[in-house]
Amino acid sequence: MLHEINLKSSQRDEMIDITRQVRNIIRDSGVENGLAVIYAAHTTAGITINENADPDVARDLLRRLDEICPWDLPADRHGEGNSAAHLKASLAGPSQTVIIHQGQPLLGRWQGIYFCEFDGPRNRKCYVKVG
Repeated sequence: MLHEINLKSSQRDEMIDITRQVRNIIRDSGVENGLAVIYAAHTTAGITINENADPDVARDLLRRLDEICPWDLPADRHGEGNSAAHLKASLAGPSQTVIIHQGQPLLGRWQGIYFCEFDGPRNRKCYVKVG
């Protein structure tokens, strides 16, 4: 089963916690044991799994990515001026796979699933395939 999550980012760099939406999709699918793939079909966004207990972790990740991939480098040749967003999306990756065990995503105590926006604000979609 393929499901779509619609998102609206509010800033250029943002990590949006989509754990609840993914949990609901898995629950509603009726799949007890299997896999869920969470996929961002964008070249300037990604999906990651990381700590969701302390919001400073997401802020720190975004700050560190800015250090690695700064905006507005004069050597960048991409006409849209968002090469940093493309690089960040490549580092995060477009998808994550989560094991479904007893009808729940198998996540660690502090883990959450994030849609990573690197070129917002924008209307975005990500997809969840459960099976």
